[in-house]
Amino acid sequence: MSSRNNLSFCLSSLTLSLLLPCSVYAQQNQDVIEEVNVIGKLTEFGATKSRIPVVETSRSVSIETAANFLEKGALNLSQVATYSAGVSGEAFGYATRGDTIYSRGVAIPRYRDSIQELFGSFNTTRVETYVLEQVEILKGPASVLYGQGTPGGIVNGVSKTPKEDTFREIFTEVGNNDRVAGGLDFNGKLDDSGKWLGRFVAYGRESDTQVDFVNDDTFVFLPSVTYKPNDNTEFTATYEFHKTDSVTAAQFVPVEGTLFPIEGVGFIDPDVFIGVPGFDRYDSESDQVSFLAKHQINAWLGVEATALYRSGEVDYQQAWPTFTGAGNSRYLNQIIGAPVATPSTIARTFFQTTNTFDQAAVDVRFLFDFTTGDLTHEVLAGVQYQDVATDDSRSFIAAAGIAQGNFDFVLDLANPVYNGLFPDQAAFDAALVDRPEQTVEDIGFYISDQISWNQWRFTLGLRSDEVDNEDGTRTQSDDAISTSVGALYRFENGLSPYINYSESFETVVGIDSDGNQLEPEEAEQYEVGVKYASNDGKSLVTLAAYDIKITNLPNPNATPVSAGQQQGEASIKGVELEGRGYWGDFYWQLAASLLNARDPNDFALQAVAEKQASAWVTWKPTFGNLTGFKAGLGVRYFGESVAETLINQDTNPELLKYVTPSYTLADFMIGYEFLNWDVTLNVRNLEDKEYLTSCLTRGDCFPGVRRTAVAKVTYNF
Repeated sequence: MSSRNNLSFCLSSLTLSLLLPCSVYAQQNQDVIEEVNVIGKLTEFGATKSRIPVVETSRSVSIETAANFLEKGALNLSQVATYSAGVSGEAFGYATRGDTIYSRGVAIPRYRDSIQELFGSFNTTRVETYVLEQVEILKGPASVLYGQGTPGGIVNGVSKTPKEDTFREIFTEVGNNDRVAGGLDFNGKLDDSGKWLGRFVAYGRESDTQVDFVNDDTFVFLPSVTYKPNDNTEFTATYEFHKTDSVTAAQFVPVEGTLFPIEGVGFIDPDVFIGVPGFDRYDSESDQVSFLAKHQINAWLGVEATALYRSGEVDYQQAWPTFTGAGNSRYLNQIIGAPVATPSTIARTFFQTTNTFDQAAVDVRFLFDFTTGDLTHEVLAGVQYQDVATDDSRSFIAAAGIAQGNFDFVLDLANPVYNGLFPDQAAFDAALVDRPEQTVEDIGFYISDQISWNQWRFTLGLRSDEVDNEDGTRTQSDDAISTSVGALYRFENGLSPYINYSESFETVVGIDSDGNQLEPEEAEQYEVGVKYASNDGKSLVTLAAYDIKITNLPNPNATPVSAGQQQGEASIKGVELEGRGYWGDFYWQLAASLLNARDPNDFALQAVAEKQASAWVTWKPTFGNLTGFKAGLGVRYFGESVAETLINQDTNPELLKYVTPSYTLADFMIGYEFLNWDVTLNVRNLEDKEYLTSCLTRGDCFPGVRRTAVAKVTYNF
């Protein structure tokens, strides 16, 4: 029996063994609990580091609870984000290396329980959504709370931690692409007094993918314990182990054959595997320890703290089409006229790397609640420290064999034949570049005050950061002051118009042509909007318009000998509408956005759709024999994206422009809940459309996620 079949058998046996002896569990209150939480609320360890309601927060926040994203059949963090306004979760198509989420035109960092948990590229595991209670996206610059980061905001995952109620869940699922998975979530009291609570979450998966020879197998477990000596004090500790064995699904397929046909060949299969079976791999492993603490000292003062240690390692090998420069063909017959080359034959570049990651971080904050005259203050004052080290060694063998007249490593994408050949290890060793360890040390002090005066809510925030970067060749120190100011007015009818100004910064290590240290890239955002919350708390709608300016970017018009590296500006403007709520037996969610994102050349930002819209409806009837039935339907629209640049600038400047067409996808859910059982079928990309999410000027495109169908059986006891 293969290892894959072994795990499948073990998952099924574990499920059955735990199901058979369990007693029936009545869930009379489950629907009520879900209805309250499905709208989502912020926690102390959430994206805003406070419990101030979203409707009283003068900026845009999207929340997807576990109930939300499970209904939509989201299989990873990227898919969780696909129903949020102005957010792109799959900008680079079907992926297994990680989750690249864009908000307001730029990639945003990943956080866990309000601590950043991902730095650098391809050096740790991606997060599995089964260990999360909800996902929050704070949109726009957030340096006043988090220090350096991008102007798009952050995505924060809230970990599953112990709760006072006792519950147990176990599930198994199967799907297309030979997917089999299972998991369990046990929570309860560890002693009679209820001072000690425990929770254990585990998840395992074995799966092939839409790309031949690419698997995506993973295992993660998350035990946690909470100590609550009294109502004012709570300590929680978690440990997460995560291991994934996979192959990267991003194949960097050439634009010729995907966006445009190849002359004499036409279009190739967008899901073609371009690597070498037995060579390509993407294996990752990580350990993470977190501590969450809160203590109410007295009626007006409380303290909270978050600490995290995380380490990860990735063993990554891949072969991909050789890149020959923007606007140039990837195919051999157009590059060198190789006699063995068909019109669809490529040379391949071979890549081998080992990446590591170590992080220690702590965030301690005090919460003051007091009044001064007619003003009520909720003050958040804290200090955050983190120390991050990343390291990697890598080897590139570009266009392997071609310079020597050896065509053993080429591949015909229209008719691929995999001979299993790749350069020997001696060639990789000769090309090895062992880069020095890079470290980032950051300490920030911040304070913010939410001031309430009658129906008004004013927010004032200030943060000071000192950041030290060392990359093995130079040490660089930067400091930055970040501010945020907001105002919101709550009308009795549920409307709350607001205005906000916020800033962000991101360090840039290096010197310009005059030998001056580069300044951090900086961004500022002006946002105006209006929120509506129904009086019964069952619906929330946000309409926002924003204007972001990013400065200290390279100046495309600077002369080669000038110190103009940081004279460029980028502009991002947009409008977003997002809402969710209940209407009788229906849960509804909608999102729409318009975006105009321009780089310093006044070119469109690559891989960013200017128009997006989505809608989801779940129906759970509460009458007659239909009680327990559920069905959901969603539609996602992504407008065209543009990638453009100037080529041949030294001789005959020419505009290169690729336009990736728009696409519309449908998602579907049907299921039935009875007693302690939940049986659900989710189908994403119902019509199994072939589409491209983006194409880049370097000459490659990213195929989208094909139809996934997953049947899941859950037992609660």
